[in-house]
Amino acid sequence: MSQYSLKFDHETRGWVDLIPLRKPQPNLTSNLDARWLVIGAGYTGLSCARRLAELNPNEKIVLLDAREVGQSASGRNSGYVVAHSHFSGGYQKDQLGQYERIDRINQAGLESLKSIINKSHIHCDFKESGIYHMAADLSSSLECDYFIDYLEKREIKHTPLAQDQIHLELGTKWYQKGVKVHNGALVQPAQLVFGLADNLPNNVELYENSPVIDMRLGKINTLRTPNSTIRAENVIMACNYEPLVSGQQKQRVVGVTLSGSITRVLTQDEMETLGSETSWGILSLHSGGATVRLTKDKRISIRNTAEYNNHRLLRKGQLKARQKIHRQAFDNRFPELSHVPFEHLYSGVEGVTANKTNIFKRLSPNLYFAGCYNGSGITKGTAFGIAVADLACGHDGELVSDCLGIEKAKWLPPRPFIHLGAWYVTKQRFRGVGKDL
Repeated sequence: MSQYSLKFDHETRGWVDLIPLRKPQPNLTSNLDARWLVIGAGYTGLSCARRLAELNPNEKIVLLDAREVGQSASGRNSGYVVAHSHFSGGYQKDQLGQYERIDRINQAGLESLKSIINKSHIHCDFKESGIYHMAADLSSSLECDYFIDYLEKREIKHTPLAQDQIHLELGTKWYQKGVKVHNGALVQPAQLVFGLADNLPNNVELYENSPVIDMRLGKINTLRTPNSTIRAENVIMACNYEPLVSGQQKQRVVGVTLSGSITRVLTQDEMETLGSETSWGILSLHSGGATVRLTKDKRISIRNTAEYNNHRLLRKGQLKARQKIHRQAFDNRFPELSHVPFEHLYSGVEGVTANKTNIFKRLSPNLYFAGCYNGSGITKGTAFGIAVADLACGHDGELVSDCLGIEKAKWLPPRPFIHLGAWYVTKQRFRGVGKDL
């Protein structure tokens, strides 16, 4: 099994570019033997390595990342620490067990992150003040009604919002209606992943810029990086969509490329044109709608394009074209701020399955995989990391059971048909998006 490419994209990195540079850990240059090897140092891999270290305090845990920490989805997402997932369509009583299962997974990830942030004093603008879900067009307004009904039936704390109240709180008249889910948090994602990487247990060895270029399975798995060979008894793959392109799960997930822009810091006068909330996050109730945030440091971010780009980031010219879409969406929502320039432009790739589920499984007696979060990887990824470590160590529990019990990802056709299918599925995401874009 070999990684599909060693040519990694290095365009602007979104949220990473807003904070001081971090000195990466060195790459792996010597051969080693290990009982535990984790591939991928995003939220899942970091969480998994931490949990393995707790369960095996006298053993070395090796953690590899193909790039520097924060260069992939963990540093490019919009920083939503979701406690309650949004399920499209009306409430289905026969799905209650699945609803509850996913919420328990989300909550486990949220509680773990809160504990680590507090214990390690990670400064990442963590704000546990809830998340707004908004509707600007007819189809998303209907979805808003469905979602409020769902929240009421589940007895999840929330506040429905009419247009006037949205304007009062957020400073925009663009949305027709919405709802605020009170459980959930916002975070500066790059600061969070940096803090998690820099506060690992002492028995975790992190190596960055160390891509796995070959893996031979056996009683002892043998893996190669460009400068080393690793013999590992147990391997846990936490690298989202990337190993799946040429690995055992290649027909279950694709990488979808999203793009976003972030403004310069707003002046106090500009801030006063907004609502009463000093920082907030909006998720669209249309699957193709814009994700919008007012950050603690007084910037507005907007992300509203998604496309199949063969698992790659966008080129400079592509990004510039997408920013015109960001600009229009921004001006629609905040016409009083149409003079405010964007300071940062970036793209990122998320792992997506055809039926919007995740992958959590034991692939062979000593090979495990956890990943593919369809754009909600902070809490789910953290929880999956804990659970896959427990599974690999033979520990049963509710979280392992919940992760094993999620709906299985649907099969996708092989190449070259998968490219056409991925393109079509991504296009369908924007069907009827209208004013929510």
